[in-house]
Amino acid sequence: MKRAVPVLVLSVAGLIPLWRYAPSHDTGSFPAASAPASPPSVSSSGGTTSTVVPGPTVDTEKGPVQVEVTFDGDEIASVRMLRQPDHPQTTTAVPQLIEETLRAQSADIDTVSGATLTSDGYKESLQAAIDARG
Repeated sequence: MKRAVPVLVLSVAGLIPLWRYAPSHDTGSFPAASAPASPPSVSSSGGTTSTVVPGPTVDTEKGPVQVEVTFDGDEIASVRMLRQPDHPQTTTAVPQLIEETLRAQSADIDTVSGATLTSDGYKESLQAAIDARG
């Protein structure tokens, strides 16, 4: 009887991760990027030229990620998420990713812990938008 209680408790503790497991719905073996949704758009007002460049949609295991970058001259003025996974870690990570992008002025930024897949998709879409601008 002394062994029965610990065995039962450890068995239940070992099964909890199995009950909580949510398999990914990945259709391929590698995340793939699609072509940009539309060409860059340029607007000019008061001598300042703004260019808005959408990045491609990057499919991750958590869901699609797509950014839109607004350039003010040669600087990244803003980044907007057009598509993002509906996941709590993503909601927390996006403001950090955007803030770091504006600070670094490039896609060479750190991955947000707990949102690695979203961070990688964000950086891939962001770099493609920067490259598309030329």
